Amino acid sequence: MIELILEDRCTACNKCVEICPTNVLAIVADQIPRIARQEDCETCFMCELYCPHDAIYVGPDCENPQPVDKAAILASGLLGEYRRHHGWDEWAGDPRYTNEHWQMENVFLRARDLAKASPV
Repeated sequence: MIELILEDRCTACNKCVEICPTNVLAIVADQIPRIARQEDCETCFMCELYCPHDAIYVGPDCENPQPVDKAAILASGLLGEYRRHHGWDEWAGDPRYTNEHWQMENVFLRARDLAKASPV
């Protein structure tokens, strides 16, 4: 479940808001995105994948929010770990991270666009 957006890393690019399949995040004028509907988080990690600044921490518990110590998360090396191990963006050419999950970006974007276009 999404637990934390680090203000000092976030640039308010809103990529996480755009990609979230359950609209957990909200755009706030002149501020970083806000976790608006945490209970709707499906722990899909898409926000972490799309955050180019490693400013988002999604915890492993998909059922309940967990208390998070910002300093501990920063020290843990967990920020950006999901992106690295999926060979995302700047990690795509790094031989240490050979997972080719990053090639699925167009599939995810196409699915999102189809969902927006389909009548409810």
